[in-house]
Amino acid sequence: MVSVKLYSAQSCPFCAMARNFFKGAGVEFEDIDVSKDPDAAEEMVRKSGKMLIPQIEIGDTIIVGFDEEAIKRELGIDV
Repeated sequence: MVSVKLYSAQSCPFCAMARNFFKGAGVEFEDIDVSKDPDAAEEMVRKSGKMLIPQIEIGDTIIVGFDEEAIKRELGIDV
């Protein structure tokens, strides 16, 4: 299965929605709290050019924001 990274912060409600979605769908993911890890935040911005969270990296694809349909498409889950 493709690797999934969630760049997030604990205080972000859309990040919580993404976390809940992945858990509910049984998708394993790495949750990276950019509010506590400045190097990860820098990496996130370098990859996407954006400072917004959540950012979801699925393989080589970056999805900025919690876009459930785009996430499902990228993971091959029925939309």
